Amino acid sequence: MSAEVADRVAAVAPSRPSTPLQTSWFEFLLDGTLLEKHLQKSNADPAPVQLIVQFLEQASKPSVNEQNQVQPPADNRRNRTLKLLSLKVAAHMRWDLDVLEKCLTIPVLNMLLNELLCVSKVPPGVKHVDLDLSTLPPTTAMAVIIYNRWAIRTIVLSSFPEKQTKPGPHQMNMLNIVQQEKEMTENILTVLKEQAADSISVLEGALRLKKDFYVHTMRTLDMLTADAAANGETESSTAGLCISAVELHCQVHYDLGGIFFQQGCTDQPAYEKASEHFRQTKELQRKLDSTVHVHLDEKRLAGYWNACRALTGTSGPSDSQTAPYDQINSLIRTCNYQALIEALVKDNVSHSLPNHFRRSVLREFLYKFQQGETGLDDVCHKLCICNSIRDTLEGEVLSVRFQQLLLKPSKRMVDFILEVCTRSLEKDRPSETSRRRMANFMKTLCESMEDLSLVFVVSSHKLFMELLKEKERKVLVEQMRKRSATINLSAKPLPSFYDIPASASVSIGQLEQQLILSLEPRRIRQILIELHGMAERPFWRVNNKWEVPSDYINVILGIKDNLTKDLVYILMAKGLHCISIKDFAHARQLFSACLELVTEFSPKLRQVMLNEMLLLEVRAHESLAAEGSRERPPSDLVSRVRGYLEMRIHDLPLRQVVGEECVAFMLNWRENDYLILQVPQTLVMNNPYIKLGQLLASTCKELPGPKESRRTAKELWDVVVQICSVSIQHKRNSDGRVGLIKHRESTMGIMQRNKFITFIKKLREPLVLTTLISLFVRLHSIVRDDIVNEVTAEHLSIWPSTLSNIQAVDVEAVAVTVKELVSYALTLNPNNQSWLITQADIYFVTNQYSAALNFYLQAGAVCSDFFTKAVPPDVYTDQVLKRMIKCCSMMNCHTQVAVLCQFLRDVDYMTAFKALQEQNSHDAMDSFYDYIWDVTILEYLTYMHNKRGETEKRQIAVKAIGQTELNTSNPEEVLQLAAQKRKKRFLQAMAKLYF
Repeated sequence: MSAEVADRVAAVAPSRPSTPLQTSWFEFLLDGTLLEKHLQKSNADPAPVQLIVQFLEQASKPSVNEQNQVQPPADNRRNRTLKLLSLKVAAHMRWDLDVLEKCLTIPVLNMLLNELLCVSKVPPGVKHVDLDLSTLPPTTAMAVIIYNRWAIRTIVLSSFPEKQTKPGPHQMNMLNIVQQEKEMTENILTVLKEQAADSISVLEGALRLKKDFYVHTMRTLDMLTADAAANGETESSTAGLCISAVELHCQVHYDLGGIFFQQGCTDQPAYEKASEHFRQTKELQRKLDSTVHVHLDEKRLAGYWNACRALTGTSGPSDSQTAPYDQINSLIRTCNYQALIEALVKDNVSHSLPNHFRRSVLREFLYKFQQGETGLDDVCHKLCICNSIRDTLEGEVLSVRFQQLLLKPSKRMVDFILEVCTRSLEKDRPSETSRRRMANFMKTLCESMEDLSLVFVVSSHKLFMELLKEKERKVLVEQMRKRSATINLSAKPLPSFYDIPASASVSIGQLEQQLILSLEPRRIRQILIELHGMAERPFWRVNNKWEVPSDYINVILGIKDNLTKDLVYILMAKGLHCISIKDFAHARQLFSACLELVTEFSPKLRQVMLNEMLLLEVRAHESLAAEGSRERPPSDLVSRVRGYLEMRIHDLPLRQVVGEECVAFMLNWRENDYLILQVPQTLVMNNPYIKLGQLLASTCKELPGPKESRRTAKELWDVVVQICSVSIQHKRNSDGRVGLIKHRESTMGIMQRNKFITFIKKLREPLVLTTLISLFVRLHSIVRDDIVNEVTAEHLSIWPSTLSNIQAVDVEAVAVTVKELVSYALTLNPNNQSWLITQADIYFVTNQYSAALNFYLQAGAVCSDFFTKAVPPDVYTDQVLKRMIKCCSMMNCHTQVAVLCQFLRDVDYMTAFKALQEQNSHDAMDSFYDYIWDVTILEYLTYMHNKRGETEKRQIAVKAIGQTELNTSNPEEVLQLAAQKRKKRFLQAMAKLYF
C-alpha cells in the first residue's frame, strides 16, 4: 500500500462507527460476572438462545485419546461450568418453553432439560411417575414438571405437518450433521412417545398440589457451585422464583389439553378430556391478574376450544360469542339439515360466521355425499347457493362449483336462489354496495343460464326489478332476444354427414367453447353450421392450440368453401391432439370423418388422410407394444407400411415423421429382409431414414459374423460419425490473419443429430439398440482416448478402432448421445445386464462412483435372481470387480473393498490389506467380517486389531476365523460352498445399501 493510500484510509477510518466484536463463549468461563451483564443488554450479541447452543456444543464435544480413538465428553470442571451457564441463560428466560422450543432443536432442548434434572437432584434411575412430587424439594419438583411439560408439548408439535429446522450444536464429528440431527430427533421422539402416559400422570399429579412452586433462577444456580448449597438453601421453600399454583395449573391444563386433543384422532374419549382441560384453562385464566409465568397461545386455545365443543357438544363459560358455531355443529350432529340451511341464510344478513367456516361445512357435506350417504345432493346444492350469495355480498368471486350448478339448473333451484337473494337483503337499510353487488349477481344469473324460461323467471322477479335500473334491464332484455333467435340451416335432415339439424342456438362464445371441447365429429359439424350462420369468420382460429403440420397447411387453407375448410382443419387438429395423448379411439373417429369429407373433392387430401391414418395405426400398435403386448402387427398394417415407403405420387405433401416411424416400425418388428433386399435403391438414396434403417438391419443380421461380412457395419459407422461431426469455419480479418474459429454441425451427414436421436428413441428392438450402443461406446472410447477408463459393451470388435479425422468429431455430442441412448434403452428393459454394465461404466469413467456401483450391483442381481444364485463370471469379470473395488475405495468404504478383493480370480491381498489399514472407513466395518472367507485376510485383521488394542473388533475377527467351514483342512467343495454362501449374502447386503 502506498503512503498516499495509507493516509486516505487513516483519514476515513475514524469517521466510521466501529461495530462491537461479538463476545466469544470462552470469555464467560474466564469472567463469572460477564454473563449477567451480557444478558442485561437490550440487543445482546450473541442472543441468549445462541449462547445456550454454544455452551452445550462446547460441553458435549467428544475428545480423542492417544490412540486416536473418539471418547465421550469428559466430565471435568470446564464442561460442568458450561452446562451450568446454559442453565443460567434458560433461567434468565424464565424457562419459557415457547421461546426455547422455537429457537432450539429437540436434541439441544433435551440435553438442557436433562441437565436441569441433574442439577435439581432428581433421583437418577427412578421413573418420574414413581416420584411423589409433594415430598420433593420445590425446585426439584418444578424441574420434573418442566421436563414432562416439554415432553408432551414436543409430541404435539412433532405431529404438525411442517416444522422449521433450527440450528443446533454438532455433538459428534460426523460428515452429515443434518442426518445425524434428524436421527437423534427421531430417537428422542420415540422415547418421549413411549413415556407419554407417564408424563401425563406426572402432570396430573402436579394438578393435585395446591402449594406454590419454585423454579431455579440465576442466583440459585450460582449457589449450587458455592458452599451455601451445602446447607440446603437451594432446596428450601424460599429459594428460586415463586410461581403460584394457579399459574402453574393454568399452564399444565393447557399442555394436557393439547396432548389429549392430539390423541383424540385415535381415541375418541380423549376429546372429552381435552375439552375439560381447556375449560379449566379458561376458568383459571380469568382468575389471574397477570400472566407473567403463563404462556398461552390465545388463538390456538380458542381454536382448540371451538374444535372440542364441535366434537363433543360441550359448552363452557362465556361462550355467547361463539354460539353460532355451536348452533351449526349441533344442527349437523342432529342431521337437521333444513334448520342448517335456514341458519346460513340468516347468517347472510348477520355475517357472524366467517367464510372459511361456512366453506368447511360445505366440504364436510360433499365428503359425506362422496362416501355414499343418501339424500345429501339437494343439501349440498343449497349450501353452495347460500355460500355463493354470501361471497357476492362480500365482493368475492363466485365459486366454480356454483357456476357448474348454473349449467343445468331446475325451476326449484332458481326459486331457491331468488329466495335467498331476497332474504339476504332484509336489513333495514342495506348498503348501496350490497345492492350493487346483488344486482350484478342477478345479471350474471341471467347470462349464465341457457334455458330462456328460467331466465324470464329471474328477470320478472320483484328483486330484479328493484335492483336493476330501467336502462340495464332494457340492455339485458335485448341480449335475451338475440339469444332467442333460432337458426335452423337444415329444415330437412339428411342421413349424410353434412346435414345435421341445428338446435336452438346460444351465444357465439358458448358455441365456440363447445367446439373446443367436443370430440364427436357430427357435433363439431353441427356447431360449425350454427357458427357460420351467426358470423362469417375463420373458426379454425378459435383455439390457438389447434395445429396441423406445416406440410399440409397450404393445401387445407386452399379449400374455397369456408365451412369445409374449418371442418377439415379442426378435425385433423383434434385427431392429431388425440394421438399425442394416446386417445386412439377418438382419433380414428375424427380422421375417418375427415377422410369421408375430403374424398369427395380432393384426391390429394384423401391421400394425406390415408397417410395420417397409417401413422395413427402404427403409433397405436407401438403404444400397445410399449405397454407389454407381444402381439405382432396384422399383415395388412405391414403391407400398408411397405406401400407408404414405396409410394410415388408427385406434388403430394409428405410428413417426414410418417416415413421415420414406418422405418422404426419395420425395425422393431424385425422386418429386416424387406429393408435389406426389397426396398428400391432410389428410396435408399433419397430417404435418410430408410438408408439408416437398411444399414441397421444389415448390421444386426450379420451379428455375429466373420470379419469379411462387416462391410455394412463400416458403412453404418461412417454414417453415424458423419452425423456426429462438426465443420470448422475460419474467419479472416482484413490483415489476412485468422481472427475467429467457428464450429458448426456438419451438413455432410444424412440427417441432423437431433433428428437422429429422435429416431433412435422410437426404436424398441433389443438387438438394434445393442448395436447402436456398441457403436457409440466404441466411438466414445476413441474420441476420449483413455485406455484405462474405457466403457464396455457387446460386439465392440465389429467397429473400426481408429478415426481418420478425429478432430472433426463433436466429443461432447458423442458423450451426451451415448448417455441418452443407454438411459433410454434401460427404460425399455431395466433388466438387460449388458446395458446395465455399460451404464455403470459410463458413471465410473465420469467419477460418479455411487451410481456406478448401484448399476454394477443391478447387473449382478438381474442375472442371479437377486443374488440367490452365483453371478455368472462373464458378468462379474475381473475388470468389473476391480471397478467395483475402486468405487468402494473412492467412497471410503474400505471394509467393502477388502471383501470384494476376495471375488477376484487371484485374491488381491495388497489392496485388501491396504484398505483394512484405513481407520476412517465410512462403511459398517466389523459387521462385514462375517462375509470374509479368506483365512489370510481374517488373520491379518486379527493381527491388526491386536496391534491397535481394539479388543472387541479382534474378538469379532477371531470368531469369524474360528468357523469350522473355513478350516483350511476341509475338502475343496466345502470351502467353495462357504465362499459362495458369503458372496451371496455380501452382495445382498450391498444391494440393500445402494439400491
